[in-house]
Amino acid sequence: MERWRAHALRVGIEGADVGTPVTVIVPTFNERDNVAELVARSAAALAGYDAEILFVDDSTDDTASEVERVAADAAIPVRVIHRAENTGGLGGAVVVGLEAAAADICIVMDGDLQHPPELLPVLMARHGEGDADVVAASRYVGGGDTSGLGTAVRFGVSRVATWLTRAMFPIRLARSTDPMTGFFLVDRRRLDLSVLKPQGFKILLEILARNDLRIAEVPMEFAERRHGTSKASLRQGATFIAHLARLRFGKMSLFALIGAIGAAANLGIMWALTASGVPYIWAAVIGAEVTIIGNFLLQERFVFADMRTDARALGIRFASSFAFNNVEAALRIPVMALMVESWHISSVLATGLSLIVAFFARFLFHSLVVYAPQRRKRNGDSPAAEPPTDTAAQRVIRAIDVEVMKPGEL
Repeated sequence: MERWRAHALRVGIEGADVGTPVTVIVPTFNERDNVAELVARSAAALAGYDAEILFVDDSTDDTASEVERVAADAAIPVRVIHRAENTGGLGGAVVVGLEAAAADICIVMDGDLQHPPELLPVLMARHGEGDADVVAASRYVGGGDTSGLGTAVRFGVSRVATWLTRAMFPIRLARSTDPMTGFFLVDRRRLDLSVLKPQGFKILLEILARNDLRIAEVPMEFAERRHGTSKASLRQGATFIAHLARLRFGKMSLFALIGAIGAAANLGIMWALTASGVPYIWAAVIGAEVTIIGNFLLQERFVFADMRTDARALGIRFASSFAFNNVEAALRIPVMALMVESWHISSVLATGLSLIVAFFARFLFHSLVVYAPQRRKRNGDSPAAEPPTDTAAQRVIRAIDVEVMKPGEL
């Protein structure tokens, strides 16, 4: 608790405009045992603010009744909307909350107490600086903590999901280290709620992908769950993948199309050379070099054309792309040879299988590194306005999201 108070002072909460109305939106599903503590801690954190708490409840237990009981004695107004049908899951509940909120400044947080309510005024203070439409509580920015994720497996899944998400939306999420967080402030006036089509848990991703917003972050210690059980499951994972594909598959699919053309050319070159008596290893090397150069030219023209202005110079882009693809080929070709010699499959089939695996590595690298927007310090920017210093791993993660979905693109 003391840590949050200290951080609040550092970001200037004492000077925040406590007169700004705010609605805290809490989507719930069977979180009865957390309601009283969440309301008490949130009310204490927002003392002096013109605030309300709005629960949007999809529970099959008596969570809604518990909210009404707690609301009777709460220090700030507390409301509950109980949905008979949980259309859109948690994300759908958040959209209902955004539509019904009394204030334009809305803070979304989970009802399981893994999001510390003491961070509410920190989000308000950061928004009060006036340069952000969304303020996200990040587990991965400096000072954040992910211990509440529990197992190494859950941490790994979270990181991989973040990589994949940022790879698909590298411009719009360029300043977001944790687009999967469920704890964030948003100015409702900057949203077009009619375009939101939530599916599953990741409502912030939906908001950021479909709206052109300025993003800021504050660090969050992701706490352990107090009561109830986690809603994460394989089904939710599948829902997330489907949602991500629905939001943005345009750039990756075009990258894949060019990759498929390159793969066909690679196989054709290899077949022609081996048919002429060239050893299959040399045929694979020649095919790889020709298609590496051809793919780069096509990607420059058709896939990443909109990112070239903010990316590094053409020569550097080509050198980094050429080097990566050659390193990848140097690793891939021995694996292909192993499949031919040990598994006794045809060299063409082995090459095709290895190229499928290589596609994903190439897409991530080009999104993350080759065409990553370069940071430019604008005149008048203060040191505080600069992005946080990242570790090498965080820089890799930051690069993975190259483009944004445009309205109607899908």
